Amino acid sequence: MTDFLIVCVLSIMMILGMRSAVKHFKGEGECCGGSSVVKAKRKRLKNIIRQRVIIIDGMTCINCKNRIEAALNNPDGVSARVKLNRKTAVVSMEKEVSDEQLRNIIENLGYRVIEIR
Repeated sequence: MTDFLIVCVLSIMMILGMRSAVKHFKGEGECCGGSSVVKAKRKRLKNIIRQRVIIIDGMTCINCKNRIEAALNNPDGVSARVKLNRKTAVVSMEKEVSDEQLRNIIENLGYRVIEIR
């Protein structure tokens, strides 16, 4: 009887764990921000002088995307759109911001910049 109960409890735990893992890998789970979703403010620029595409490693969910987008949108004269499925950020600038500054913003959040074009 005890063995049966242990097997049932372990089976239930495995099923719940697998459901959570599937949601996580689809980017629907509650990682990186708990159950609350971080919302990035949208910025519109008038005189874009430069645009960069950044390839980012480590984004797994909508909260990752929103955290990066909010951080990149923080400096004046910079607007970013992050695409989770492509693992990229398109950054538009009204004033000169170095690639190193953009890299630092992203890497200080715990993600890795693969390339800046």
